Amino acid sequence: MTSTTRRDLVKLGGGAAAAAMLTGGVAPARAAAPAVPTGTGLPVGYPLGPFTRDPANPILRPGTQPWESRFVFNPAALIKDGIVHLLYRAQGPDGRSSIGLATSADGVHFTRRSDPVMVATEPFELPGGCEDPRVVLIGRTYYMTYTGYDGTSARLCLATSRDLLRWKKHGPMFADFVTRGVDKPWSKSGAILTQPIDGRYVMYFGDKDIYYAWSDDLIHWTPGPVGDPVMRPQPGTYSEELLEPGPPPLITENGQILLMHNAAAKDPDGKLIYRAGQALIDPAKPTEELARLTTPFLVPETPEEVAGQVNNVVFVEGLVAYKGEWLLYYGQGDAGVGVLHGESRTACG
Repeated sequence: MTSTTRRDLVKLGGGAAAAAMLTGGVAPARAAAPAVPTGTGLPVGYPLGPFTRDPANPILRPGTQPWESRFVFNPAALIKDGIVHLLYRAQGPDGRSSIGLATSADGVHFTRRSDPVMVATEPFELPGGCEDPRVVLIGRTYYMTYTGYDGTSARLCLATSRDLLRWKKHGPMFADFVTRGVDKPWSKSGAILTQPIDGRYVMYFGDKDIYYAWSDDLIHWTPGPVGDPVMRPQPGTYSEELLEPGPPPLITENGQILLMHNAAAKDPDGKLIYRAGQALIDPAKPTEELARLTTPFLVPETPEEVAGQVNNVVFVEGLVAYKGEWLLYYGQGDAGVGVLHGESRTACG
């Protein structure tokens, strides 16, 4: 593994507030494609937001059960039966990751199940576990992408469910994919667009560059070439070291693909700071970036974000429209879960 992911970072002591936001170039936006229904019940503009932290953060902390007693972070989010469901990554004393489930009627105060809904059982998941879920509902089936970590290689995996409790694992999505600059199988962070494009589904993935993959059936996926990513890090900006997809992408009111993403750059001491941005992608050419924010919309600021299992990390992964607002769930320092409340701008460009 390269030195540009959180797994390699040595935990620092307590830190001050995050460094100032960096600026960078932005690609010009093209003419909008025809509008596509979003299915969210709220308008989707670019950029989405603004967002504000809930005063109750962190809304999930480590629990009393051994499997989640050290850290909980990086949740997927969706609405089922009128309430918010979080599928979150959890770690116990052994450091192995499992996926838990928590529910809430207000999006802030959660009740969690005592047992995880997914644990490591396969060779490609052991000993590291099942990490960083993202979940979409298409038809009557829930599709979860997650990372299986065998202690050496991280592989993007797929599982399906009808009830969010019982999951059928389909294994690594492309077991031999090797990310740029990594000398072993490595793939992570799959964000599936729920609306098909020309009869096929597209997924964005990766934790250095952001790549793409296609599927006709949501089970079998074909990745694009490593040398042709959708998004690359931009030198001198908040994404100068790496990019990683956030929640599943949305379609804006103007018919463009909105992809929230996580990004990292080095601080003056050479330590990584994780921030979050947003980008537009052309649905007519869903492998081409149109524009991205020149400054991040979320940076580490609170004590939980500045000092944690890994310092200076905010990591967005779950987004829902609920009771007239956006709720964006994110990992705080790879140790707890926070939520942001968001408005929606209708302008897109």
